Amino acid sequence: MAAAKPHILIAGGGIGGMCAAAALLQRGFDVDVFEQAEAQREIGAGIQISPNGCRALDSIGAFEPLRKLSCRAESKEVRLWNSGKAWKLFDLGSQAVERYGYPYLTVYRPDLLEAVSAAALRLKPSALHLGSKAAGFAESGGKVHLTLENGATVTGDALIGSDGVHSMTRRLTAHDAPPVYPGMMIWRAVIPARDLPERLRAGMAVNWIGPNGHVVHYPLRGGEWINLAATLERREWDEPGGWMAEGAKRQCHEDYSGWHEDAHALIDAAPKLIKWAYLTRAPLARWAYGRAALLGDACHPTLPFLAQGAVIALEDGIVLARCFETYSDAPEALRAYERARLERGNRMVAESSAMAAHFHNPGYRDAGWAEAYIDREWSAEAIAARYDWLFTYKCDSADI
Repeated sequence: MAAAKPHILIAGGGIGGMCAAAALLQRGFDVDVFEQAEAQREIGAGIQISPNGCRALDSIGAFEPLRKLSCRAESKEVRLWNSGKAWKLFDLGSQAVERYGYPYLTVYRPDLLEAVSAAALRLKPSALHLGSKAAGFAESGGKVHLTLENGATVTGDALIGSDGVHSMTRRLTAHDAPPVYPGMMIWRAVIPARDLPERLRAGMAVNWIGPNGHVVHYPLRGGEWINLAATLERREWDEPGGWMAEGAKRQCHEDYSGWHEDAHALIDAAPKLIKWAYLTRAPLARWAYGRAALLGDACHPTLPFLAQGAVIALEDGIVLARCFETYSDAPEALRAYERARLERGNRMVAESSAMAAHFHNPGYRDAGWAEAYIDREWSAEAIAARYDWLFTYKCDSADI
């Protein structure tokens, strides 16, 4: 008689956790996801899904539903902060499919969460437990016992901590320092395209790069909306209400004083501006600890300068499920998951941080220097060196 498959508990019902749940349920594992929020929600903002992320979504049946709600930006370009001079980076449509197997999508974050959640819940409608904050866990008798904030205890064979940058699971396993503010914050807005001039509604992803900051915008929902994400270097985060707050247009305009008129047109058209503090943590040498392991932002929170934060969590979920399918012992499966993912995850964090020098170089104040630098550092060869290792990865077949 075959041994029963492990029952897997997941702390955190965000994008990575729900992707892992869907991939595990596909393979016949029982899964329960414990999410602290009373309703499943994502901040209303845009997100970029590169071809490697689309591959992960396709493996759980979420790619086609999401593609229909998304916008396939046909190209990506970089523009100089004050002059607006543009350099095309790469094709995000047919050439991306030809080279990497999947397109590059720009997506509304709530749509992404809905797509991965639907992939899991159609296999087990009762898998997601809302209002169930994970408070602690312990191992005994070959099981893991997850304690919820309401006092209930749930027992399973493994625990996956997909509980974000402030992860309880990480605190009780890695015992490392808490998250820190890295001296950078971001302004976010979703803008109705009809409220913008025609030149800012183009079907492309645009990176405005400048001294000590950059501005990204791209279309969502078939071009109905434009996502704005504007990062700024700021020494201190002094918002008393936490890591996110509504901001004033006046302050955002001041932050981008001297930038091209298009940056200010985007700010003016924003119905509401939200400012966020970035948070980072030191890389870990371990993600697996007995019957517990970390996934997504719990183990590799990153600056978004390679647009891979959610994508790497999607990859984590697929590889995790494949490891459980391959290795019958839960701790062995988690060790295999760590071996397969740790180097890539930590490299992604390091290279995302290194991109700050390309986005925020103080030398961009000098037009001649800036153009020579962009010609060299944003050339086709330089772009391939920075992105090909990300986009060519196949989470559904990579070595485990």
